[in-house]
Amino acid sequence: MISSEFWLYIFIGLILLNFIFSSVLEYVNDKSWNDEIPDSLKDYYDRKKYSTAKEYKKARGRVSLISSSLSITITLIILITGFYGYVSDYIYTTFSSPFLHSAIFFLFFYFLNMLVSIPINYYSTFIIEEKFGFNKTTKKTFLADILKGTLMSILIGGLLLAVAILILNYFSEGFWFWLWLSLSIITVFISMFYTSLIVPIFNKLSPLEDGSLKTKIQQYSDKIGYSLKNIFVIDGSKRSSKANAYFSGFGPKKTIALFDTLIEKHTEEELVAVLAHEVGHYKKNHIKQGMILSIIQIAVMCFLFELCLQIPEISAALGAEINAFHLGLIGFSFIFSPIGLITGIFMNILSRKNEFEADEYAKKTYDGESLSLALKKLSVDSLTNLHPHPFYVFIHYSHPPLLERLKALS
Repeated sequence: MISSEFWLYIFIGLILLNFIFSSVLEYVNDKSWNDEIPDSLKDYYDRKKYSTAKEYKKARGRVSLISSSLSITITLIILITGFYGYVSDYIYTTFSSPFLHSAIFFLFFYFLNMLVSIPINYYSTFIIEEKFGFNKTTKKTFLADILKGTLMSILIGGLLLAVAILILNYFSEGFWFWLWLSLSIITVFISMFYTSLIVPIFNKLSPLEDGSLKTKIQQYSDKIGYSLKNIFVIDGSKRSSKANAYFSGFGPKKTIALFDTLIEKHTEEELVAVLAHEVGHYKKNHIKQGMILSIIQIAVMCFLFELCLQIPEISAALGAEINAFHLGLIGFSFIFSPIGLITGIFMNILSRKNEFEADEYAKKTYDGESLSLALKKLSVDSLTNLHPHPFYVFIHYSHPPLLERLKALS
């Protein structure tokens, strides 16, 4: 039997190990910055622009380091002082409802986290992103995003918490299975209706207007035998000048969203090529594959979570006298961190493979050269590092580096 004191040492060790590993990896990646610009990109990335990209990466890195250092310091103080347990026991002596016990506990620490994160996000948005010409967010939008995000977190988090506690009350044995089943259903539902239910809360979605672009998309759609009815333009320019596109949903709810910044900066041929890439993800079953893997990961998490709930020493390690659902979840989050890192690496490896396959699909069904041009412009506009450290790519990159993608498309 592991003592509560040893559990506390495990939590502290895992937190420090993750922080040190991440910090060293960022340092290695920064030090490996290569100023060489390949011939294929010299028409897009001049030395001044690439120097700006380097400064942008450094600036973001400094903010990230300050944020993570502050976060880990606060977490360690809370752990060492037993503040998690103090707050939990106080709530238990004040309220009788199991749901309120956990809901108030999480709300308290959610707002505590906001006190730290809001100033950092503000600085990142209005100082760093503004300095490098990316920010389009107004202070009104920034505040509205905070309020909407908080409300969404409370509603969705409250729903998930209520479901979990309800299941725990009915199934003391095998709780993890029914929790996994419920979370899987919710995950599939949100994935299907994300664009129609969640996105409009934060952004305006407009159907792609009739015109030459829509005509070219329809011609491409007819060519590959794929229905492209749900194509929307999202007003990404209200927050950033960076461009993007994404695919979401299944069956009749499958949707492609193009950022207005993407449409503004790219030719119609490039836009269709980007769209062909997104269609490639669907045609190659990457969407279903990702959903299945997510559901499997949820199963592992739920099983480990139930194990944590059955160990009262975890609550004691967090400073509590009363074993609590929410403390088991906190302990689980610490224990799962190295597992999450490993599964994240696996998911990134798979994601990079899928990106190559989607690029190849776009090349075969439309035009690889147009996609290459689009990728070059996207990378330059985002001030991308052309030579990231291979180990950093292995750990963090969900997309292959630009030069690897261009090589595969040539």
